[in-house]
Amino acid sequence: MEQQYIIEKPPCFDLKDTFTCGQCFRWKKNTDNSYTGVVRQNVIQVTAQSKKYCFTSVGNEDIKTLVHQYFDLERNYLTLQKQLAKIDSNMKTSIEYGKGIRLLNQDLWETIVSFIISANNNIPRIEKIIQRLAQAYGKKIEFKGRDYYTFPLPQDLKDVTIEEFRNLGLGFRDKRMYETTHMILENKVNLQELEQNPHTEAVRETLLTLSGVGPKVADCILLFSTLKRLEVFPIDVWISRVMNELYLHEPENKVNKAKIQLLAEQKFGNLAGMAQQYLFYWRRG
Repeated sequence: MEQQYIIEKPPCFDLKDTFTCGQCFRWKKNTDNSYTGVVRQNVIQVTAQSKKYCFTSVGNEDIKTLVHQYFDLERNYLTLQKQLAKIDSNMKTSIEYGKGIRLLNQDLWETIVSFIISANNNIPRIEKIIQRLAQAYGKKIEFKGRDYYTFPLPQDLKDVTIEEFRNLGLGFRDKRMYETTHMILENKVNLQELEQNPHTEAVRETLLTLSGVGPKVADCILLFSTLKRLEVFPIDVWISRVMNELYLHEPENKVNKAKIQLLAEQKFGNLAGMAQQYLFYWRRG
């Protein structure tokens, strides 16, 4: 059944900023500038209407609850942005550029798989692999005359072989995908327990036991999923370059992740993840 929910446009929430800052891979821009995405077992279309946002969905969840939870609407981003903007002119400028970014509360399992796929990959290719995975093993949902597919749950993938994963275009990630799926199925890692564990370092250590999850991927999962740990600071080649250019000013071969991590903790504190997104989006844009 189709549902609709309309809200006054919240402060600090822009569709382009939120969907193109690198945190998600299943939102597509339509010709009318609306966006459509698959969220858990639901398809949602978001349309900007003057000073309002209109959400239309089909799926098994109440749209109001889903929208508020997924788009992090209960968090006061204006207060957090003001706090970060006081740090220095770089933060102030980056926030002005990407002030509409909302950190999504994405499904933990989907985020794990998406960022395993993201390793040494580019966004268009990541999106295509995820789409093929969903189309092959997810559930079909019809919405506005088109077919969409939910992201497959671990149990949907229990009989999928490494070769079948490879045929979806996963490349060297095929074995990692297979191993991680079976670690979850065998309860070697319990996702529900991770969501309930308040200790970020303990959760990170558990994530690092998953095949294909290194430090950067673990931090992306911590920041962009329902775990939502705003203090983590994912470091890739791009953010390493940005932090050196803005703050460290060292020869490239002398910049290491430990130094950047320490700087981020000292400078941005428990909002390091938000700072990372603003800096990344600003300097890449």
